[in-house]
Amino acid sequence: MRTDFGYFEEKELGKPYDVRLLRRLYPFSRPYRRWLLGAIVLVVMITLLDLSLPYVTKVAIDRYIVPAPTVTAANGAGAGHLTVNTADADIRSVVDKYSERFDVKGATARIPYADLAALKGEDLAVLRKDDLAGVGRVTALFLLLIILNFVLNFLQEMIMEIAGQRMMHDLRVQLFNHIQSLSVAFFTRNPVGRLVTRVTNDVQNMQELFTSVIVFVFKDLFLLVGIAVMLLSINWRLALLSFAVLPFVAYISLTFSSHAREAFRLLRIKVAEINTRISETLGGLKVLQLFGREKENYLRFKKLNHENYLAGMRQIRIFATFMPAIEFLGVIALAIVIFYGGNRVLDGALSLGALVAFISYVKMFFRPIRDIAEKYNILQNAMASAERIFMILDDRQQLPQPAAENAAKSFAADKIRDIRFNAVSFGYVAGETVLKRISFSVRSGEVLAVVGPTGCGKTTLIQLLIRFYDPTAGEILINGEDIRNIPTPGLRSKIALVTQDPFLFSGSIRDNIAPGRNDLSETEMNTILQASNCKPFIDRLPLGINTILSEGGVSISSGERQLISIARAFAHNPDLIIFDEATSYVDSETEQKIQDALFNLMKNRTSIIVAHRLLITRNADRILVLNRGRIVESGTHAELIRQKGFYFNLNQLQG
Repeated sequence: MRTDFGYFEEKELGKPYDVRLLRRLYPFSRPYRRWLLGAIVLVVMITLLDLSLPYVTKVAIDRYIVPAPTVTAANGAGAGHLTVNTADADIRSVVDKYSERFDVKGATARIPYADLAALKGEDLAVLRKDDLAGVGRVTALFLLLIILNFVLNFLQEMIMEIAGQRMMHDLRVQLFNHIQSLSVAFFTRNPVGRLVTRVTNDVQNMQELFTSVIVFVFKDLFLLVGIAVMLLSINWRLALLSFAVLPFVAYISLTFSSHAREAFRLLRIKVAEINTRISETLGGLKVLQLFGREKENYLRFKKLNHENYLAGMRQIRIFATFMPAIEFLGVIALAIVIFYGGNRVLDGALSLGALVAFISYVKMFFRPIRDIAEKYNILQNAMASAERIFMILDDRQQLPQPAAENAAKSFAADKIRDIRFNAVSFGYVAGETVLKRISFSVRSGEVLAVVGPTGCGKTTLIQLLIRFYDPTAGEILINGEDIRNIPTPGLRSKIALVTQDPFLFSGSIRDNIAPGRNDLSETEMNTILQASNCKPFIDRLPLGINTILSEGGVSISSGERQLISIARAFAHNPDLIIFDEATSYVDSETEQKIQDALFNLMKNRTSIIVAHRLLITRNADRILVLNRGRIVESGTHAELIRQKGFYFNLNQLQG
């Protein structure tokens, strides 16, 4: 027996499979793989530029600012000397001026770096003019690399945003189209707020995955490998010492990932529940205010909002613990580099430029680790949303459609000649039958009325005929063909339904009467408005038929909404008209207008009228009387009155 009928709360899912989810998201990126490939190429170039900047600094220091010391047996370890060419007249004059400090051999002269402080500034500038020129060239190269980095980053960001927006567009369209294709049973279990969250918030999280994670994680991983290679190439001993903190980084990262996923899942659940509560509150606000339930509803929302706050704080605590821990380990690694590397510089085993570059690379090394953590933050949020989205996409509560196209073509070319119910039974929940072996037939042009007390199955019978649901037993035939063998769009194209509370979409009255119909001339539209009794009240509106209605058409009366729904049925030009309690919510004067419009609509058409009020069923060709899911009587009004049975008693109760 099913126990999931009706509304159910968001549930937590089982073990996550990120690889499986990413594999399912891949088809959305396939049309834009060239864009992604271009972004990856740009990322590689950007990463190479990032790696080159510290090395350029090393070159500037070691070659031009503080050249690496020359170690010989004569001068001892770490004794640095500046070597100059005396063929230059200006340099020769400085060497002659401080001859006691220079060691001249042929066309070259050397001076210890320690003695450079004794030289005047202008003389020092002459000696080091080649170094100053070299620093200028390195600076120009540094600026060029930064500008190129900026340009490439701009291009990469634009490419990813365009690709991400398009992928998000495709995902949202597919999700929306899938939701539209689901059977009515799906919507009895999924509130509007939850579905809105899926199509908006959750898809937006997918965009962050597409634009911020896919390529950037690749960049961060590539940068990590590149930095590790550069560190090992500069000084492998110092590199291995700095890598000593990596096991702790791995442990903290794994611990973080195990807790972050559940936090994001819980947060997505609470966001969906908040949206659902807001949607229900706005939809039922009149009822809440009428019965004075604002305080109770407020307290329920306050509790739910507090749970959302706690879920958000749990996520923040996890992330706030992880990031400082990574920062702390980065500082430890940097301290190791400064201590060990500084000693190696002092004893001449490592150049100052190499140490500076090493420090820069170590700082860079922990930046992609932090970035990966942030991307993981986004990834977990996106995975939690992806699970919810795929729960809907995996829901196959769709009515099966016939594979053959011949049935569709033959049915579309034919009019509805007869309708037959053969021993039809149905229940919304297994074990609880609403209709029990219903059998009857309707001929073309006949008016059939279906009456009975509330809950007897009248509306359910109509929903089966329109094929919102399929019978659990028996069959429904149109022109001798089981409606399960007729494509649902073709079936519904020949049926119009006028309900007791018709729904109007936000937009103009014209769009509500003839949605998507641009082939209707003004003459045809006026004929429809006259026949449906809409023209008098539409002519009073400032913009007439082009008047914009608010959502649900609440800006006009219920009777006017009913008349517009009748006009919509006229524009649909169906073979079968179904009226489901079409005059329940209106006054007597409006009811007369609606009945006149219904009479016009029923001319030369097969009609089925479902009603509580027996007055409007008296002129029907035949009346079916339902009670507790069964047909208990059938006949004309006069025949049923003469029988003095169930229908007679209903008629007596209504006076």
